[in-house]
Amino acid sequence: MRVLAAMSGGVDSSVAAARAVEAGHDVVGVHLALSAKPGTLRTGARGCCTVEDARDARRAADLLGIPFYVWDFAERFTEDVVEDFVAEYAAGRTPNPCLRCNEKIKFAALLDKALALGFDAVCTGHYARLSLVDGRPELRRSADEAKDQSYVLASLTPEQLTHALFPLGDSVKTAVRAEAARRGLAVADKPDSHDICFIPDGDTRGFLAGRLGERSGELIDDATGQVLGRHSGVHGFTVGQRHGLGISTPAPDGRPRYVLALEPVSGTVRVGSADRLRVTEITGERPVWPSGVPLAGPVECVVQVRAHGGTAPAVAEAVDGGLTVRLRKPLRGVAPGQAVVLYRPDPAGDLVLGSATISATA
Repeated sequence: MRVLAAMSGGVDSSVAAARAVEAGHDVVGVHLALSAKPGTLRTGARGCCTVEDARDARRAADLLGIPFYVWDFAERFTEDVVEDFVAEYAAGRTPNPCLRCNEKIKFAALLDKALALGFDAVCTGHYARLSLVDGRPELRRSADEAKDQSYVLASLTPEQLTHALFPLGDSVKTAVRAEAARRGLAVADKPDSHDICFIPDGDTRGFLAGRLGERSGELIDDATGQVLGRHSGVHGFTVGQRHGLGISTPAPDGRPRYVLALEPVSGTVRVGSADRLRVTEITGERPVWPSGVPLAGPVECVVQVRAHGGTAPAVAEAVDGGLTVRLRKPLRGVAPGQAVVLYRPDPAGDLVLGSATISATA
């Protein structure tokens, strides 16, 4: 196949591109310039998409002997990922920018351009298993559970997955690094990026405050209605948050308080005990079925609500164009704006049944 390899300049995408070449595909490497003013140096695991990352990607492509290009997607990234991130926080929701980037940039903007140029597929360094069964794509967890990225890929459509390659799905990270070293790739020991790429200093609250300004409101004890203090904006909080609440008065029982709910219209942040974070039902909107098969009736499954969060058994059902999930085991800290991803346990790796954006919890 003609394959466009998305090369971030990290070890995973470099090895994925190398495996695509080794498999006999006609591979072209591309690095996405996602910032109008990229930094020149990367500090450890802070951020990505710097000038240094572009150079690392080019060196890897040169070693593999494949053509290499840098494509400017900064405007599209700002609109579809950064501005969406800010708007979601302003509305009291907690978005996942990596999921949105995969959905809107790598497998929409990039894939569309690749197909228009005659490529058959886009190859990335994601840790997830992908196969075609009777012409339908099946997305599964990767062999490396600690690095599994099926959660942030679960919003992709069958059409997008049909044109995707994830060569690292059956590998563990330690083996990928060892392979990179054997191949002579200079990025073999390069640190992984663990932060939101467009907030390289890790200060999400400061980033949002710089764009949304001060929108003061009250911190209220959800159980008693007592006003515990004031804050500069609901965008500085997320459901389940414990630290940085700015509350000087301890709870009557001496236990920590957590953010329970955000009310952006009134500017209210409701806080309370950990027990009040327990959720037994999730409502989702805009469901996506990666295999192209919607749920038929109530289905027993396992759900995940954060990229690296825990899972819980549940019964899920497609209802009126949305999704209703009843948890058999309560989860804590489930925030509107996050994705709920449904899995079916399977010996070949848990199969992704579907996903939706969380709109409400109970």
